Amino acid sequence: MDIDKMFKLPAMPPGKAGSKRKLPDLPSAEILKRFRPEESSSNLDEVSSRAPVNRAARVEDENEESSVSQTGAHSGNGYDQGDADEEDEEGRFFGGGLNDEQNQILDIFDKATDDLEETAAMTLPALRRMTGQFERTVTRNAEQRGKYADDPSKFIDSESDLDAILKRFLPLTQNPTVFYPELVKSGTVTLLVSLLSHENTDIAIDVVEVLQELTDEDVGVQDDLSDDDDDLATQKAEGSSETRLAMAELIDALISNSVFELLVSNLERLNEKEDTDRQGVFSILGVFENLLSFMPPLADEVGSTTQLLKWLLGRMSLEAYDSNKQYASEILSILLQSSRANALKVIEMEGVDKLLTILSQYRRRDPREAEEEEFMENTFNCLVSLVSQPEGKEQFVEAEGVELMIMMLKENKMSRSRAIKVLDYALQPADGVPACERFVEMLGLKTLFSSFMGKTGDKKGRSRGGTFEEDEHLLDIISSLFTNLSSDTPSRLRLIAKFVEKDYEKIDRLLELRRDADGRLKTIDRQISEQRKVHGEDIDESQEDEWYLDRLSSGLSAVQNADYILAWMCMEDDGDTRDVLSGKRKHRYLKVNST
Repeated sequence: MDIDKMFKLPAMPPGKAGSKRKLPDLPSAEILKRFRPEESSSNLDEVSSRAPVNRAARVEDENEESSVSQTGAHSGNGYDQGDADEEDEEGRFFGGGLNDEQNQILDIFDKATDDLEETAAMTLPALRRMTGQFERTVTRNAEQRGKYADDPSKFIDSESDLDAILKRFLPLTQNPTVFYPELVKSGTVTLLVSLLSHENTDIAIDVVEVLQELTDEDVGVQDDLSDDDDDLATQKAEGSSETRLAMAELIDALISNSVFELLVSNLERLNEKEDTDRQGVFSILGVFENLLSFMPPLADEVGSTTQLLKWLLGRMSLEAYDSNKQYASEILSILLQSSRANALKVIEMEGVDKLLTILSQYRRRDPREAEEEEFMENTFNCLVSLVSQPEGKEQFVEAEGVELMIMMLKENKMSRSRAIKVLDYALQPADGVPACERFVEMLGLKTLFSSFMGKTGDKKGRSRGGTFEEDEHLLDIISSLFTNLSSDTPSRLRLIAKFVEKDYEKIDRLLELRRDADGRLKTIDRQISEQRKVHGEDIDESQEDEWYLDRLSSGLSAVQNADYILAWMCMEDDGDTRDVLSGKRKHRYLKVNST
C-alpha cells in the first residue's frame, strides 16, 4: 500500500478552485513513514497514540482495546496472536508487532485510499455509489443531530464525514454531460440544496463551494477533442451544446429547489468577521454570478423572490472596503442593467440616494487600488441603470444628484468621466426636463463646456484628456438640453449664448468633433462593405442590426448629435451660425483643424 499516494487529492478542474476555502492539511508523510516495517514496534505504539481520527470511521478507546487484547480477542484483520507470532518470524508487515488498534488504523487508511482512487477515476457507476453513500451520510448526521442535540461530541464524527464527502463532488466538472444529469435524476441536487439550511454553517459553505464549482463558466472547456482539424470545430460546437444542456438541467433543478432563497438566507446569517464566513459570502456571490451569466433572464426572478437587492445595497453602504463589497457592487450592477423591475425595486428602497452617498467619497479622491476603482465603476453603472428610469430621474433630482455630478466635473478626478455618463442618462428625454432645468440653474453649463472644449484640469493644473466615448456623452447632454429646455426660456437662452460667446469657438469645436466622428464612421462603413461582399445573400436581419450598432458606437451617434445641435443653432441664432457653416469663417475652422 502506497501511504504517500493515499493523501494526494484528485486533480481539480480549472476555474476558481484555487481560491476556495481550504480545510487544515492532512497528516504529513513524515508521520506516516513511522508505520513502515523498518520502524520498531515502539515507534508504532507511539504513533498509534497520536494518529489522527479518520472521518470515515472511529477507533475504539485505548482502554477498551487493551481489555480486548488481554482476553485474547482477534485483531481487526482476522489474525490471532499465534498467527501474529508466526507472521513475525517471517518478517511480514501485517503480522507481529501490530496490536488491534494499529490494525484498525491501517484498515482505515486502506479505505481512504480506495475512496480517493475511486474519485480520481470517476465513472457513472462510481458516482452512483458515491451519491448513495452521500445520502446515507446525510441521514446519519441528521439522526445523530436529532438524537444528541445537546451533545455535539456525539455527532461531530458524522459531521466530519459529511464535510469529507461533499469535497468529493468537486471533480464532477470534468465530465458534466455525464455526471450532471445523474445528479439531477438521483435527487442528489435536492439533497445538496437542502444542506444550505444545515445548522452548521461550515457544511452550508461546503455546499456553496460545490455549487460554485459545478456552475462555473469554465465547466466543460477541457472536454477531449479530436486532433483532426476537419472535425475539431464540429466537436467543439457539439461539446459546448451538450455541456450547456447539462448545465441548464442542473440549474433548473437548483431553481426548483429554491436555491436563490436559501443562498440569500445564508448571506444574512454568516458573520463576515470570521474568515471562513467571509469566504463563504464571496462564494455565494460567485454562485449568483455564475447563474446570472448563464441565464441572464434569471435576474427578474432573483429580484422578485429574494431579498438579495436589499442585502447588496446594504453591503455596499458599509464604510469599510473589502473584496465582498466590490463583489456586491458587481452583482447589483448585473441585476439592474437589464431589469426594469429590479431597478424600480431599488428605487423604492431609496437606492438613488444611497448610491449617491456611496459615490460622494470619490468627489475629491481617487480609488486607492484597482479593485476599489472597479467598485466605483460598478456603483456608477448601478446609478446609470436607475436614472435611466423616469422614477429614477425624479429621485435623482430630489437627492441633489445633479449638483454632485457637477462638482465631480469640477474636481476632475477619476469620477469625472463617470459623472458625465450619469448626466447623459439623467438628462435624456423623456422625463429629463426637471434634471435639465436643475443642471442650468446650478451653473452646470460652464463646467460642461469647459469639458467640451477640452479645458479640463485639476487644481494643480494636471489635465485628464477626454476620450471619444466621453465626447459622445457630452454631445448627448447638449442634445438633451436643446430638446428639453423650452424655447425663449432663460435656461435655453443661456445655452444658446454659450455657443455664441468667444466668436463661436464652440461651433468650431463642434465641427471638429463631427469631422473626427465622420472619419471613424467611414472606416467602419468600409469594413461593413467588405463583409457584405463576402456574405452576399446570407446576410440576415440580426447581422444588419449588429452592423447598425457598430456604426452607432463608431461615430454615427456623434455625427447625428452634432447635426442636431447645428440645426437648432442655425434656426435660433438669426443666421450667424449659418455664416459659420457657409464658409464665411471657414479660415478659422481650418486653423482649428490644423492644430
